[in-house]
Amino acid sequence: MEGSGEEFMKYRSPLVSRYASKEMAFNFSDMKKFTTWRRLWLYLAKAEKELGLPITDAQVSEMESHLEDIDFIMAADEERKLRHDVMAHVHTFAHCCPTAAPIIHLGATSCYVGDNTCIITIHLQLANFAEKYADLPTLGFTHYQPAQLTTVGKRACLWLQDLVMDMRNLQRAREDLRFRGVKGTTGTQASFLQLFQGDHEKVEELDRKVTEMAGFKKSYLVTGQTYSRKVDIDSLCVLASLAATVHKICTDIRLLANLKEIEEPFEKEQIGSSAMPYKRNPMRAERCCSLARHLMALVSDPLQTAAVQWLERTLDDSANRRISLPESFLTADIILSTLQNITEGLVVYPKVIERHIRHELPFMATENIIMAMVKAGGNRQDCHEKIRVLSQQAAAVVKQEGGDNDLLARVQADPYFAPIIGQLDSILDPKTFIGRAPQQVTRFLSEEVRPVLEPYKSKMDVKIELEL
Repeated sequence: MEGSGEEFMKYRSPLVSRYASKEMAFNFSDMKKFTTWRRLWLYLAKAEKELGLPITDAQVSEMESHLEDIDFIMAADEERKLRHDVMAHVHTFAHCCPTAAPIIHLGATSCYVGDNTCIITIHLQLANFAEKYADLPTLGFTHYQPAQLTTVGKRACLWLQDLVMDMRNLQRAREDLRFRGVKGTTGTQASFLQLFQGDHEKVEELDRKVTEMAGFKKSYLVTGQTYSRKVDIDSLCVLASLAATVHKICTDIRLLANLKEIEEPFEKEQIGSSAMPYKRNPMRAERCCSLARHLMALVSDPLQTAAVQWLERTLDDSANRRISLPESFLTADIILSTLQNITEGLVVYPKVIERHIRHELPFMATENIIMAMVKAGGNRQDCHEKIRVLSQQAAAVVKQEGGDNDLLARVQADPYFAPIIGQLDSILDPKTFIGRAPQQVTRFLSEEVRPVLEPYKSKMDVKIELEL
């Protein structure tokens, strides 16, 4: 086929080929994974040398100079022969580091690089997601339910409150992450104790040094061959919770778009429907909902994986984690970047909102009308009956005839309500039906949102503004 390449002849995950950012895709690439393995082997060698093992400066220097020149073809050939991915990369690294070859992976198990690489990646991504929240404005939202009035800003704060909760969850999960560290085949550190001829203090110091080199404050004190797979549960549960938030926000946006009260960004030459050229479908919000469902479903993988681990470790976690962990972070990255795009360009149509309010407000104002009549000397029960009859008549016009709500005209035409006719405009002022919504917005942004976003201003080198 003309213009086709080998990459188009096999399945490609749309998470990477279509949606994910370059940065997130790289974080789960083979290059990122295997250069991290090599760095971990370097950290181990350096720490072992500092603690007295016979490792030379030349060996360390050789490893340092070959951290990124990976021969992926050789590694693939080695893995086909050895049927072991870690040992395949040990051999490949050793090929370009012949002097250091005898000490690469010295005393370690496969999970030294595998598990610790996963934790580093999770650590980086949770930090990135926390920063992304700081630049996620939620502007221009409006009403949907006609039962009560709220304000555009208050609805935005309900969404924002969920995002703030997610941000705090991400921060907690990130702070709780530890390094697996240097624990050996079944977590007992037996191989390292033998290397250091029974010196327990040196083994503990080795664990501490490697943990610090890898950028962690703490390592897990006890592990099996792997770190507990509950770590994966904790991380993915936070992302699944984020997905629920995004799904809820984007569902609301889709409903409001149907009412024509708001629209997500729509490009000048964008096509909403191939059959109906007038349509402006909320395709970005729909994409977020679709991918959010996928992210929420992925959390079942680490739950089941942790539940079925046997004793110190079984290998039935490996293939599952290679899919569920990167797909969770890739999907979270996609829905956040898409939601940011939506909220940065939301269009609000105040006149449509006003029309909907005029349509529903007379029904919602009936209690206020009754109270005004009582204050003017009327009997509550009599007034209630009058309003009930007129409301049913107006409802019949709306539901059975498809007409406009004419309750206000019926009230004005009824002599019974003459004492308050002059007050109807003020009684029906929408601002009298929103309670303390504006004050709640002001306090919420001041006390809950800005303190959370403040630490990220300097890191992102941008001014964070909330215009609600």
